[in-house]
Amino acid sequence: MQAPTPGVVYGLQKGKGSNYETVQKQVSDSNDLIFDFTVEAKHGDNGKIILHGPFTQGTPQDRFVYIDIGTYAGQKDSQWSRRLKIPLAGIETKLLDTLSSNQILQCKIPGAGKDGTPNCATVKPFGGWEARSSQ
Repeated sequence: MQAPTPGVVYGLQKGKGSNYETVQKQVSDSNDLIFDFTVEAKHGDNGKIILHGPFTQGTPQDRFVYIDIGTYAGQKDSQWSRRLKIPLAGIETKLLDTLSSNQILQCKIPGAGKDGTPNCATVKPFGGWEARSSQ
C-alpha cells in the first residue's frame, strides 16, 4: 500500500462477515505498508482457477481481499471506518504457471484518495498483480 494516510491503523481482514479478525495491523506514518498473505488455488469445473482461503472474500467468480481501516482495524479513536477491496481478478492459471519457486505475486495500491483520506471501496486505479522475487 503506497503512501497511506498517516496516523491511521490498517490491517488485513481474516475471515468473513461478522466472524473476522484484523491481522498484520500497522499504523501508517506515510511510508508504504506491506501485507503478506496466502491464498489457495484449485481448478473449477470450467477450467478456471478458484482462489480460496481465510483471507478471500466474495463469490468464486469475483474474489478479493479486504484491508480494514480505522475502527474496522480496531483503532477505537479513529474518525475512519473503512474497508479497501483489493481484487484478485487477473490471478489466473496462465499467471500462476509462470511463477518460479522463489517468486510471489504482488500488487501496488494507493493508500489514500485524492483528498488525502484513506482509500476505500474497490481500489482504483488498480494495476493488477505481477510476479516478483520473494527475496
